[in-house]
Amino acid sequence: MTASETGVDTQAPRDILTPGLTPLARAKAILGGSAGNLVEWYDWFAYSSFALYFAPHFFPKGDQTAQLLQAAAIFAVGFLARPVGAWLMGLYADRAGRKAALTLAVAMMCAGSLLIAVAPDHAAIGAAAPVILLLARLLQGLSVGGEYGASATYMSEMAGRARRGFWSSFQYVTLIMGQLVALAVLILLQQFMDKADLEAWGWRIPFVIGAGLAVVVFWIRSGLDESASFLAAKAEGAPRSTTMLLFMNYPRESAMIFVLTAGGSLAFYAYTTYMQKFLVNTAGFAKDTATAITAAALFLYMCAQPLFGWMSDKVGRNRTIAFAFAGGALATYPVMSAIARSEAPLAAFGLMTFQLVILSGFTSVSAVV
Repeated sequence: MTASETGVDTQAPRDILTPGLTPLARAKAILGGSAGNLVEWYDWFAYSSFALYFAPHFFPKGDQTAQLLQAAAIFAVGFLARPVGAWLMGLYADRAGRKAALTLAVAMMCAGSLLIAVAPDHAAIGAAAPVILLLARLLQGLSVGGEYGASATYMSEMAGRARRGFWSSFQYVTLIMGQLVALAVLILLQQFMDKADLEAWGWRIPFVIGAGLAVVVFWIRSGLDESASFLAAKAEGAPRSTTMLLFMNYPRESAMIFVLTAGGSLAFYAYTTYMQKFLVNTAGFAKDTATAITAAALFLYMCAQPLFGWMSDKVGRNRTIAFAFAGGALATYPVMSAIARSEAPLAAFGLMTFQLVILSGFTSVSAVV
C-alpha cells in the first residue's frame, strides 16, 4: 500500500528493507522464515482435520454433531489466545529480534502438539481429559498468534519494496500448505489404516508428526539472519511503541485492520476449516470424499496466492482487497447453498475453489497490509 492508502509515512528511516540482498538470498530468507509457518499451521489445522475422530474420546456424550460442537468450542478458545500471543510475541520480537520470536513460537507449538498426542482420554481420567485438551489449545493459540505476526513482519521486511506483495504472499502459501499437509496425513491414514484403529488411537499420529517437524524447524530457524530493519532500528535506539499509543496515534488505521482481519479471517475459516464439516454434515458427503474435495480446492487456492500477490504489486493492495470482499459478499450465500444441494464431488470442488480464488485477493496481501 502507498502512503496515501495507509496514512503512514512509508519512507520512515526504520523501513530499510535489506537493500543489499541478492534475489537468491532474499528467496532463502523468505523460505526460511516461512518454513516454521508451515509447521505452525499444520499443527493448528491437524486439530480441525482430525476432530471427526478424536472428539468422541474427549466428549463421549451426545451424537456426532454435539461432539464436534464441543471440540469446536475448544478450537475457538485457541482463537481467544491468539491476539494475546500476537501482542506478547510482538513485544518480545521488538526487544529480542524477529529471529528469537520465531524460534520461541515454534517451540511452543511443539509443546502443544506433543501434549495433545499423549493426552489421556475421557475414559481414562474423566473430565480432566478435555481440560488437558483445552490447555494444549491455549498453548497452540499463543504460539500461532505470535507466529503470524512475527513471520509476517520478518517476511515483509526481507521482501523489498518492488515485489513486496509477491514475496509476502508466501505467508499464506505456507499457511495453506500446512493445512494441506494435515489433510494429506489424514488421507493417508484413511487409506492405509484400519478405520477402527484410526478412531481408537491413530488420530494421535499427526500430532506426533507435528511435534517432530517443529523440532526440525527450530533447528532451521536458529540459523536465520536477523532482518536489517530490526537491526537498523536497534542501532538507532528507536523508541518502542505501545499498544495504547498505536490506537491513539493511528485510530483510523487500527480500526481498518481490525475490520479487514475479522472479515477476512471469518471467510477464510468458513471456506477452509469449516467446509470439511459442512460437506459431511450438511451436503452429506462421506468423510474421505469431503477430505479429498477440501485438499484439491486448497491446493489451487495455495497456487493462487503468489499470482494475487504479484497483481497487488501492479494494481495496489486496495484493489485486490476490494475484489475479495465485494466478490465474497455477492457469492457466499449462493455458493454455500449450491454446495449444500450438491451431490457430485466435482461440482462441490468447483464451487469451493471458486470461492477460495475470490478470497485470494485478501489473503495474499493481508500480512503485508
